[in-house]
Amino acid sequence: MDWPTTETEAIAVQNELQSLVDPTDHPGVVRRVAGLDVAYDGDHLAAAVVVLDRETLREVERAVVVGETRFPYVPGLFAFREVPALLAALDRLESAPDLLVCDGQGLAHPRRFGLACHLGVLTGIPAIGVAKNAFVGTHAELGSERGATAALVDNDETVGTALRTQNGIKPVYVSVGHRVSLATAVAHVLHLAPRYRLPETTRLADRACRDGL
Repeated sequence: MDWPTTETEAIAVQNELQSLVDPTDHPGVVRRVAGLDVAYDGDHLAAAVVVLDRETLREVERAVVVGETRFPYVPGLFAFREVPALLAALDRLESAPDLLVCDGQGLAHPRRFGLACHLGVLTGIPAIGVAKNAFVGTHAELGSERGATAALVDNDETVGTALRTQNGIKPVYVSVGHRVSLATAVAHVLHLAPRYRLPETTRLADRACRDGL
């Protein structure tokens, strides 16, 4: 598939691929969990994939790719700036991870096809989105305790979950990317965030891509 260069082309790709998203769990043990993030300096970027052992949360592998983005910044189309470099980083890993944890949205997207959906569909690897802020939708007030949740709803459709990962701090926004149910995605994120607001996968990938610039 030729990579889109215009907003119209990119939206058409999202609309075409969205029907391939599978929001259900698939059999298989999740041992290797990858955090993915991209840092920018103008049009220069560094894309990082950091793989952790899910049980110990210890890093087992990482890959960083530097390059230039060739797609403009357009809200809702951020994946077209990031996916090529993230795919290149994934290709550099010795073994494919069992789960992708993306710093961004999955189904919680205007066209129900955020970064986590895009990477999941293209790679076939189960994927979830964990965002610092909601892009679409609203939710009821959460309890203040770790593990409190509220449905993120957009146009009467539940597109994700607001999840409080630590007592008394702002929630993160979890949504399905591909081949994972929302309940399972929330459970993964809570496990991956034992001490801080963000999952360890996201924290380490963020540091790796910033160091790569």
